[in-house]
Amino acid sequence: MTHNLQKIPIGISSCLLGEQVRYDGGHKSNSYIVQTLGQYFEFHPFCPEVSIGLGVPRETIRLVEQQERILCVGTKTPELDVTEKLIQCANDQQSWQQSLCGYILKKDSPSCGMERVKVYRNEQPQKTGVGLYAKQMMSNFPALPIEEEGRLGDPVLRENFIHRVFIFQRWKQMLSQDVKAATITEFHARHKLILMSHDQQEYRRLGQLVSAISQWDIGEFCARYLATLMMILKIPATRKNHVNVLQHIQGYLKRDLDKDDKKALSETIEQYRNGLLPLIVPITLLRHHFRKCPNEYINHSYYMTPHPAELMLLNDV
Repeated sequence: MTHNLQKIPIGISSCLLGEQVRYDGGHKSNSYIVQTLGQYFEFHPFCPEVSIGLGVPRETIRLVEQQERILCVGTKTPELDVTEKLIQCANDQQSWQQSLCGYILKKDSPSCGMERVKVYRNEQPQKTGVGLYAKQMMSNFPALPIEEEGRLGDPVLRENFIHRVFIFQRWKQMLSQDVKAATITEFHARHKLILMSHDQQEYRRLGQLVSAISQWDIGEFCARYLATLMMILKIPATRKNHVNVLQHIQGYLKRDLDKDDKKALSETIEQYRNGLLPLIVPITLLRHHFRKCPNEYINHSYYMTPHPAELMLLNDV
């Protein structure tokens, strides 16, 4: 299966690409993002704090709870209130954001943080907030794959985010053509095994939705399907679910493999189940067998080639 070589458009907090836009005039360049993801992603950098006119360097801002409202104000100058400006800033960016397939945000930022941002109540910080620009953007684009740079250090979360980005891109490519029920059914079939690895119950529920597609207006169906699809994909895939999927795929080879090959494949899956091997090992073995014994459904599925091999993702999962 070939991957589209066109880079995928991704929004990103400017400081993560090395732009010196932080309050202290510095940056937070992230080498994994720039060097590895940069091979596949076309980054669209944006800094809401600079955009609303806060200079570089500048007074730091923070989230403060006042009368049950979360405000974003200066740490030294509380009367510097940029709450509405940050929210409006997110709304003003929708024209270019709607072309994105993902967004990487700066963690802990009162403008860009995705979660666990400090909120001050009577000068006591609690990590319960969301950056105001990020919050409004996520509200405007609830299906868009979004992650923080700090969480990309976790192999499972990194895999999950990149998975979602590639699937979101394929969905948008499909929508750019003439969408029919058959197109959506095929899209779903190619992603079934991936969905099974995330949540089997929700996967079955989404399958029921697809089987009733003829009863829907196609535009309404697409909105409902995408929301459910991205909700399922946000659930981290588990080793147990991956084992179920691997065994399901193994079933397609039962007439083609001799006794020794069957045993070796079963043992490899078992070693993965016990945490002795990464996911890439049973998948590589399965790919090898399907090259010799092609199966249209399996070859058509994205499960064993979800993204370019150079991203090396399945090695840590």
